[in-house]
Amino acid sequence: MTPLRRALEPAIRRAMHAYWRLSRGMTLGVRALVVNAAGEVFLVKHSYVAGWHLPGGGVEPGETWMDALRRELHEEGRIVPGGEVTLHGLFYNARVSRRDHVAVFVVRDFRQDGAPVPDREIVAHGFFAPGALPADATPGTRARIAEVLQGAPVSARW
Repeated sequence: MTPLRRALEPAIRRAMHAYWRLSRGMTLGVRALVVNAAGEVFLVKHSYVAGWHLPGGGVEPGETWMDALRRELHEEGRIVPGGEVTLHGLFYNARVSRRDHVAVFVVRDFRQDGAPVPDREIVAHGFFAPGALPADATPGTRARIAEVLQGAPVSARW
């Protein structure tokens, strides 16, 4: 991430959430813990926020959580769930906003209908072993991976 992007990141995040606050009473996001047959987890790196994250994004007005999850997985990783998607938990994300919640789902049955292509939003992606996550994987990402794959206690907070 460039120094300019790093400097602008907090202002961009605040502006986005100010808009969401005006347009929605509460924000809801979806994220997926996509686990391949080798037990590795798919992560993405965004252009506008630091660190590696579970793929996902906001649920738009009129959209179901499943529609949002499918859309975000395809946009960010060209991943298409093939079977059951299970809810891991719903987390309060006060780091983003007092109104933000994130639903995390576990996806073990999926296909990638092509290689993801980095774009303006997603600058990097990959599958990582839980014990070899990128150094800048976010605390929330690390916590969800530990909860699902290592049996760590589940927190209500992101």
